[in-house]
Amino acid sequence: MLREHRLALLGAAAAGVVALAGAAVPVRPSLAAASPVASTIDWHACGDDGKAECATLRLPIDWARPDGPTFGLAIARRKALDPGARVGTLVFGPGGPGDSGVQRVIKLEGGIDRFSDRLRERFDIVSFDPRGIGASHPVTCSADLVKAGPSPMIKSAEQFQATLVHNARLRADCRERTGPLYDHADTLSTVRDVDAIRAALGEQKLTFHGSSYGTLLGEMYAETYPKRVRAMVLESVDDHSVPDARRFLTSELAAAQDSFDQFVAWCGRTSDCALHGKDVRAIWRDLRARAARGELPDPSEPGTALPEFNLVLMTYKGFYGPDWAGLAKNLAALNASGPLETSPRPSAAPASAETVNDTFTAQFCSDWSLPVRDYREYAQLMRRTEKVAPDMTFARPVVAISACLGWPQPVRNPQHRLDVRGSAPILLSNAVHDPATPYAWAQNVTRQLGRTGRLLTYEGAGHGSYGRGPCMQDTIDAYLISLKLPPRGKTCPAQ
Repeated sequence: MLREHRLALLGAAAAGVVALAGAAVPVRPSLAAASPVASTIDWHACGDDGKAECATLRLPIDWARPDGPTFGLAIARRKALDPGARVGTLVFGPGGPGDSGVQRVIKLEGGIDRFSDRLRERFDIVSFDPRGIGASHPVTCSADLVKAGPSPMIKSAEQFQATLVHNARLRADCRERTGPLYDHADTLSTVRDVDAIRAALGEQKLTFHGSSYGTLLGEMYAETYPKRVRAMVLESVDDHSVPDARRFLTSELAAAQDSFDQFVAWCGRTSDCALHGKDVRAIWRDLRARAARGELPDPSEPGTALPEFNLVLMTYKGFYGPDWAGLAKNLAALNASGPLETSPRPSAAPASAETVNDTFTAQFCSDWSLPVRDYREYAQLMRRTEKVAPDMTFARPVVAISACLGWPQPVRNPQHRLDVRGSAPILLSNAVHDPATPYAWAQNVTRQLGRTGRLLTYEGAGHGSYGRGPCMQDTIDAYLISLKLPPRGKTCPAQ
């Protein structure tokens, strides 16, 4: 089970996001500035098997000041397994925000195995830790401040004000510990980093595969450098044009509710579901009510209560796979649990570390303008989301709103309608029942791309679609290798 740990919640919150059209004009770096990177990369062996290569690129913290302070961008590569058939380099844009692209490349299990053998034969696979994340000058904050973060379930004006105060303290602390990169962690800056990677690798054009939050990076790269795109896959698509916090929450939570509905329907028709034959919605309502009263035992910490938000977050996480069977077992066990037996809490242990890395806030809150004026507006937002998502009202996207409350406006990279002109064709892929990046987002981005965009639809559920059966994988591989686009309206069956 999940405990109420603010950093974990923040790191999980941004699987798909939106922003305020009509907000401030983005602070776009000058495209005329050359990318100050070495002509060669000093690779060294790394990885689980020692067959990957790792390196660090020195890049400007502020691309508007290319001769100013720099940071080290961590990158990793595995060379094509069949050099004679090599097409070029495939750059992978990690999701999150907070995912490590370096780990994606250097790890064997749960890493490089994401890519098919066909792709690994034809491409050098390269990825990186985005600025502010992992080994790329991570955003660093006080562990005590992060641990003291208030719950995203804000129920009063006093709690709203307390969240504003905490967020301001945390921002000041993280900025002081991290230095100037804290204010340059936005995706628009990362676009310049990716182009520097392309140049350092000696690639005339970019072949790119972005997943989840990495799709925003791909979209903005194509918008900034359309003539430098060879091929681009956007998997589980972020829509950077959703205009405000209200539509952000309603679209995100409607997708979460759809995934809950899919889970309930699966339990109704599947005897392997631990809740088969029972009223799943009634059980869920009772579990939420018990958690809200502080009466639901947390199996991972006997004698303590499982907060309602953590219960919803645990359930939401089960939709990503989706792991419906595991989720049903967890909910059945909670439903069968007896009354909470309290025990004296041990004295609070000292923090295990003075600082922790915040993999979410600096990047997400720089990319999305989602201001909420006061508690009255916040309460109105939550009442609206209760109508579209009665079962999943407090899913992860609520963290995105609460973590960015009070963020200084204008943000560096506010949302806007995508404007890509002159790019090579871009292939988008999305599950119809994606809990985090709604299918409607992929449809909308495809419309924004016009003739440049082509949408491949996975008719099943879950977050991510590349590895969901041979239809999806073969179609995407064929495009990346030979630039063969699927026909418009192409769908692949659920697996």
